[in-house]
Amino acid sequence: MMKPASGLYIHIPFCHSKCAYCDFYSVPQHGMAAGFVDALCNELDTRLASWHCEISTVYIGGGTPSVLTDEMLSRIIGRLPRHEFEEFTIEVNPEDVTPARGRAWREMGIDRVSMGVQSLDDNILRAIGRRHSAGEAIEAFSMLRESGFTNISLDLIYGLPGLSVEGWRETLRRILDLQPEHLSAYSLSYEQGTRLNAMRLAGKIAETPAEEVERMYEILTKAAREAGYNHYEISNFSLPGHEAVHNSRYWDMTPYLGIGPGAHGWDGATRFYNIPSIKEYIAGDGLGSLRIEEENESERFNDMVFTALRTSAGLDLAKVSAAFGAERSDEILRTARRRHLSAGNVILTPGRLIIPESRWLISNDIISDFMEV
Repeated sequence: MMKPASGLYIHIPFCHSKCAYCDFYSVPQHGMAAGFVDALCNELDTRLASWHCEISTVYIGGGTPSVLTDEMLSRIIGRLPRHEFEEFTIEVNPEDVTPARGRAWREMGIDRVSMGVQSLDDNILRAIGRRHSAGEAIEAFSMLRESGFTNISLDLIYGLPGLSVEGWRETLRRILDLQPEHLSAYSLSYEQGTRLNAMRLAGKIAETPAEEVERMYEILTKAAREAGYNHYEISNFSLPGHEAVHNSRYWDMTPYLGIGPGAHGWDGATRFYNIPSIKEYIAGDGLGSLRIEEENESERFNDMVFTALRTSAGLDLAKVSAAFGAERSDEILRTARRRHLSAGNVILTPGRLIIPESRWLISNDIISDFMEV
């Protein structure tokens, strides 16, 4: 009997330095890389041995996975069950890309690169703590192409302090001129514990006005559409056939295995995670920090609603009925008709509830009406 497909996420928690906006778990190496790789390989061996699904996609994220040496990455990849996957992604930063490293990643079986660019304004890049310039980001993209990568995703952030509407338009123009297969563009959020949020609270920087952020979103969606990109999730755009397979698994409730400190996973019934502590992770040889997240039926229902309504495909009401009963899908329809349909906040198609692109920027407010408290 064939096992169901699933994704594998591997978290590499190291960064050269912490960006001002970032709240993901990451730490400096400080000589811990070798011990971390030992622990990670042990966790991989142990978790994969009991994992009930077939691994069809792999995503090595962070942190900054490209901080590790190619020898370390090769050792980690050597523990995977096979080397031909539907999609195999690694996150990198421009300053770590060289032609030799690009070729090495290709030889390891990696076929997709997600590179953090964030902006092509050097002043903005310095202000948020990025270690690369606009020119170096473009050069890194060229080196990835020369290394044979035909599936590259670039990350951008809009709404950054000091970023003007015209500055955003210019960054987008230059990025789209490169024709990456995929683009992820996120509206800045000020997360607790980040340097950027501390600066905001201290009055050293000001938030971009909401109307300017909305204008940047409109420019983004229009420019991406005119360049031939499909806006298939709130923050994600792709050329036809290049949607992120692994990330889409998070949104359609496909199981995924999370490995590494701070990594989360879901087996189809239970969510679990490793606590974000590199020291505890190494001390336990990769196995001492796993925690189970107990979820009740309402929480599982909310997970399905929240992830699906972030996508252009929307929420499959038959899937809701099958998992949680027809009463819940009927209540979703009643809520849609009572609160959102006439306002244009949602669209009803046969069997699906969809939030249109024009409302995605306020989607959290809309989605919350369909979730159970």
